Amino acid sequence: MASPSKPAVSSSSTPSKAHVADASVAEMVEELAEGSTDTEKNPVPEKAWKSGFDGIGMKPFPSQVARILSEPISKDDVEIKPDGLLYLPEIKYRRILNKAFGPGGWGLAPQGEAEISQGILSREWTLICLGRFVSTARGEQEFFRPTGVPTANEGAKSNALMRCCKDLGIASELWDPRFIRQFKAKYCVEVWCQTTDGKKYVSLLSLTLSGKNIGDAKMMSPSNTPPKK
Repeated sequence: MASPSKPAVSSSSTPSKAHVADASVAEMVEELAEGSTDTEKNPVPEKAWKSGFDGIGMKPFPSQVARILSEPISKDDVEIKPDGLLYLPEIKYRRILNKAFGPGGWGLAPQGEAEISQGILSREWTLICLGRFVSTARGEQEFFRPTGVPTANEGAKSNALMRCCKDLGIASELWDPRFIRQFKAKYCVEVWCQTTDGKKYVSLLSLTLSGKNIGDAKMMSPSNTPPKK
């Protein structure tokens, strides 16, 4: 006597691993959004970002998030390089992202392997916020010996983060020529410095003159003209 056949199980009744993963990410994003007092609905698409550009340009983030991202930067947070380039330390970008999206609500995904050429390590990274693609950028960092590669890799990651954050409007003032001119005129001083070999003077910018050295140059008294030999 033939045994009764087992009922066939429809493949649609068993969720795939990808579907379960997508649902888990969506639930996590909903939990993050519940803590917001904003009445707007969660704009994150059901399909979370994986390897492409899912979620790019679909909807704006909630207004509460947008306010945090677009807050004016404090003058006390701005640093300046000797060549006059204004910048925000990378830890400041991370704090702003943590404040806007919460720890774990954003991340950097590496794209490809690191490339090394003539003492410069570079790698492409993608910024993902609440499961959505935001921006991608290649970060770079100079290094001088093989043992410095791990540190250079972290530096390249931070450099890519800074570049990606431009698309979110974080510290946008630092790319505004008018803000740059006003900041330098109000908070910076120009100093003429002599190189270590004593062969030439160079004009550098600094936020303070309290006994600092700028690179390989020895700081001298501020002046609008180079010192006479």
